[in-house]
Amino acid sequence: AFPFATESGWRILFGVTPFLAVLQLLCSPFLLESPRWLLGRDPESRKARFIIKKLRGLRYDQEVETEVSHFVVASEKQHMDTEDRVNSQSAVMELFSDKSVRPFVVAAIVLQMAQQFCGINAVFYYSTMFFDGVIDNPQVGTTIVGAVNVVATWVALLLMGSCGRKTLILWSSAGMFISCIAIVLSLLGVFSNIVALGGVNAYVCFFEIGLGPIPWLIVAEMFDAKYVATAMSVSCQVNWSCNFIIGLAFPYMNKYLGPYSFGPFALVLLATFIFAAVELPETQGTTPEELQAELVRRNSNVIYHNMDIEGNYNVPLDVEWRMAIEQLKLEEEEAMKKGTYNYGFQPMTQSGPTISQTSFPQEPTTWASSMGTSPPTR
Repeated sequence: AFPFATESGWRILFGVTPFLAVLQLLCSPFLLESPRWLLGRDPESRKARFIIKKLRGLRYDQEVETEVSHFVVASEKQHMDTEDRVNSQSAVMELFSDKSVRPFVVAAIVLQMAQQFCGINAVFYYSTMFFDGVIDNPQVGTTIVGAVNVVATWVALLLMGSCGRKTLILWSSAGMFISCIAIVLSLLGVFSNIVALGGVNAYVCFFEIGLGPIPWLIVAEMFDAKYVATAMSVSCQVNWSCNFIIGLAFPYMNKYLGPYSFGPFALVLLATFIFAAVELPETQGTTPEELQAELVRRNSNVIYHNMDIEGNYNVPLDVEWRMAIEQLKLEEEEAMKKGTYNYGFQPMTQSGPTISQTSFPQEPTTWASSMGTSPPTR
């Protein structure tokens, strides 16, 4: 038997938890304080500069001051945005009402829902129930799944820097979809039980390279400093709500669907793959401003209220008014070229000659007599 697949073995595993907690407390004095927090309290903080130099591996004070200026400017901008939000509307309402970031909000929520409704926590929560009847000792299967999860996490760390976020989501959802099909067929008796065990572990591996980390990572890459904290909070709420639903519903799914209990998860994964292929933006190597500019290019007929004519974001101007003025200016220039522009006055009627018909006398005496005065003398 597997050494931890017994009651005493599980007690030992649970006993490791307080040991790790004590270890964290002992190591806490060696943790570095956040330089952003230190500079927020004191922009001249020497401790913050020392930490930045140590974390970034910088050698010169000029490099350190450049990093400090980035922190300070970003902190001031976020503080100003927070004050404006307090004076206008709640952060969540502003996040959903801003058309320039609304597609990114939808993408973040969809990925958080997919992360839970793909069924990964059903495997983690009820793996013993799932492996009952598949292998002789279900706890062995649970332990193997946990070990595979740890190894797959290390693989994901290697892939984060070299693969695009959208690419990883596509591979993850496609791999998990195929794994779900293999699991269902194995439970129906088409394949052996070993295939079911392998399908579950492949399912966990594909989850860890995409749907596991990307929904959290991509939020910070899609939103600028003004919205990132609010977007992360909304994502967290959605994630845990879906987690609760899956934890509550899977026992009933397993009871009434039996071998087809992974079928709904397969449908969610298929929908996730389609959404990622069609709508999800690639965020690796880009900035939130570039993503919003690309969104504007794709939806050029949509008016974004937080963007000016030149494409700058979060500028407190009435964009529709500026666009109307710009259009009027273009129309006026075109009318001037055609000679049809109305300069604000009308020609004289037939009762009097128009300006174009009036000729000014050349002789001074005639001019003087017409005006009833003497000509000016030099």
